[in-house]
Amino acid sequence: MPGVTRAPDLPQAITEGVVVLDGGLATLLEARGHDLSSDLWSARLLTDDPDAIAAAHGEFFDAGAQVATTASYQASFAGFAAIGLDHDEAAGLMRLSVAIASRARDEHRPSGWVAASVGPYGAYLADGSEYRGDYGLDVAGLRAFHRPRLEVLADAGADLLAVETVPCLAEVEAICAELDGTGLTAWLSLTADGDRTRAGEPLRDAWSMAADVQEIVAMGVNCCAPGDVTTGLAAASGPLVAYPNSGQGWDAGRRAWTGASAFDPGEVIGWLAAGARLVGGCCRIGPDGIAAVASAVSAKA
Repeated sequence: MPGVTRAPDLPQAITEGVVVLDGGLATLLEARGHDLSSDLWSARLLTDDPDAIAAAHGEFFDAGAQVATTASYQASFAGFAAIGLDHDEAAGLMRLSVAIASRARDEHRPSGWVAASVGPYGAYLADGSEYRGDYGLDVAGLRAFHRPRLEVLADAGADLLAVETVPCLAEVEAICAELDGTGLTAWLSLTADGDRTRAGEPLRDAWSMAADVQEIVAMGVNCCAPGDVTTGLAAASGPLVAYPNSGQGWDAGRRAWTGASAFDPGEVIGWLAAGARLVGGCCRIGPDGIAAVASAVSAKA
């Protein structure tokens, strides 16, 4: 964009300060009246209404987010095949998710970044298993699932990969194996329950695996209860990432959130003290929540 000074790359930025992430993309799209009840969730709008995705990214940027996380969380070759799309069509939609976020970035916050979302295997299953990790799939199977879309998203022009909502050590091992030696840039975040993965394993084991992979520039937690952030980050080191959901529960059968929100932007100060350098929100956190997070970060600076 003529006359615009681009920000440094994200790894450099998080060594120098704090970067504000966006919030729940699907949450905002639903609030704007879009039906996301299909198994593809927000990825369905890549085919049906890409402008709606761009507008949602723009709202988060305008609220203070510095990063747009693409609408590819639930995008996979198997998922798109289920609605009749072939390999090339599916790859084109994954690349489109990055192009949409990049356009919104250029229009709303040219100094910002685009993170290509890589959701877990459970997101493809659309049965809530990303909050359990009970896939019944081994590391080799998980590597085979992730490899082709990692290749497409890595080549789509995003600033980095956001590998997120990972619930179990087998999937951490698979992702680490696929990233190791590629020269890519990624963050890795798990959905946690206290100091354990959703499958009940010690988070410290996940952090140990990720620490050995140069491509992973930040690790942490997302789509967990806000109160679990500092506990989840306790055994991790280096630049950390934290973007919890509202603390409400997900009813996969009814495809609905239950309970009351426990998201308190005032807790951001504690996340920063724990080492978080990428902070934002996940499901049920809209632009107002991100504006409050950005305000907390600015007050701390």
